[in-house]
Amino acid sequence: MNRVTSSDGTTIAFDRLGHGWPVIVVGGQLADRALTRPTAEELAKYFTVFNYDRRGRGDSGDTAPYAVEREIEDLAAFIAEAGGWASVYAHSSGAALALHAAAGGLPIAKLVLHEPPYNPDGDEDRQRDTRKEAEHIKTLLAEDRRGDAVEYVMRGIGMPPEMVEGVSQDPRVVAMAPTMAYDSEIMSDISRGGTIPADLLDTVTIPTLVLVGGESPEWMIDVSRRLAEGLPNGRHCVLEGQEHVVPPDVLVPALEEFFVG
Repeated sequence: MNRVTSSDGTTIAFDRLGHGWPVIVVGGQLADRALTRPTAEELAKYFTVFNYDRRGRGDSGDTAPYAVEREIEDLAAFIAEAGGWASVYAHSSGAALALHAAAGGLPIAKLVLHEPPYNPDGDEDRQRDTRKEAEHIKTLLAEDRRGDAVEYVMRGIGMPPEMVEGVSQDPRVVAMAPTMAYDSEIMSDISRGGTIPADLLDTVTIPTLVLVGGESPEWMIDVSRRLAEGLPNGRHCVLEGQEHVVPPDVLVPALEEFFVG
């Protein structure tokens, strides 16, 4: 395990794997570097991979108060560690973070956004539900009911009941529970109902691949297409037969082709 120190003094833990052009892996909600390790290991066959614990997760530190800008600074520290430039693969809400980082001008060579779970612009019911869920999570965390917050989220995404209890009592997962509020802020769940941040898209001119699973909900496929179309140098790719989580042996060939091509 290695560490970098972010601008605010927070130490961020990471593993460096492989050789070649640097690629940084950014996980989504309740994901630490142990969860993203299989993808990182497969990527390391082609690249130098920085697989890290986002702040507040795993072996990384955390510093209050939270701000999206602090996580952008964390990414900047990794790019500096990599030599000044890197490509980025980011999954789920981590993809929303990477989009903010690219819009902020970080020296990212190529960017992959894998199913950032934005809501459709016209779906007011979904946006209202997202705001309600984000407020409830915020309340549970303010009451230090971390296990309840994890359980609430897991039930909301449709995890089987027999798995929910185990996950919501897993000390590793429960320790990361406060970061659910971080991801909610990154997604603008309360302020914008979790819709695409259209005001950022024009500023992200780097080559960007937007990935989505062909078996994911139709609304998510449509949102990913709209995101790709809104980016000046965006490209849309559907991984047929896949859902939100894609096996590394299926995912990495698409990443390798894009990063090298």
